[in-house]
Amino acid sequence: MEPGIEQLGGGVEAHEGCERTSHHSDKMKSNLTTRLNRIEGQIRGIKGMVEKDVYCDDILNQIAAVQSALNGVGRLLLEGHMKSCVIERIQEGDHDVIDELLKTMNKLMK
Repeated sequence: MEPGIEQLGGGVEAHEGCERTSHHSDKMKSNLTTRLNRIEGQIRGIKGMVEKDVYCDDILNQIAAVQSALNGVGRLLLEGHMKSCVIERIQEGDHDVIDELLKTMNKLMK
């Protein structure tokens, strides 16, 4: 790992001395939170299905639904990120944001 970079949970890196935050509207936060709460409920439901020995194909279909829902959250965040954070950083002369964005998009497409 590079000096000055701390590994957080889930493969997330935090850059030392560089605290970045988002600035989502209240409407966007509410939308994201609602979607994530629904996904959380779906995950609990899948866990219950496994515990009750539900037919594998039914569980796999629920997993596909959760993955689709997570992709939707990711698309919303990516769109907002590109329209605000990325543009602002480019306007400030920080072109490293392009490499950061490409790296993130590659992770999302796995």
